[in-house]
Amino acid sequence: MKSLKYTIVLLLLNVLTYGQITEIGLASFYADKFDGRVTASGEIFNQNKLTAAHRTLPFGSKVKVTNLNNKKSIVVTVNDRGPFVKDRVIDLSKEGAKKLDFISEGVTQVKVEVISLGQ
Repeated sequence: MKSLKYTIVLLLLNVLTYGQITEIGLASFYADKFDGRVTASGEIFNQNKLTAAHRTLPFGSKVKVTNLNNKKSIVVTVNDRGPFVKDRVIDLSKEGAKKLDFISEGVTQVKVEVISLGQ
């Protein structure tokens, strides 16, 4: 819980300083076994949609995710909680990972920029 509070404080400081929420870190993508399961928001997870899991952003938030290795970008909707691996900032659907071209690597360095906050 202390880690979550620390993350929220960092996000708020970022907003106050820069006017935008931006994070840089590792992205991964969901394993196929999660397809069809219920997400934390109550939606059914679909590997073919552009969705993501984030630890603190409200459900429905739209974020631009840029692969820093190849500069490809996508916009995804946050509909789940995670990632639950310490050094990662976002988990993407498989479709998101395909569009960012990091399926074979499994993880990649990304920049996450909030476009709009959900409810």
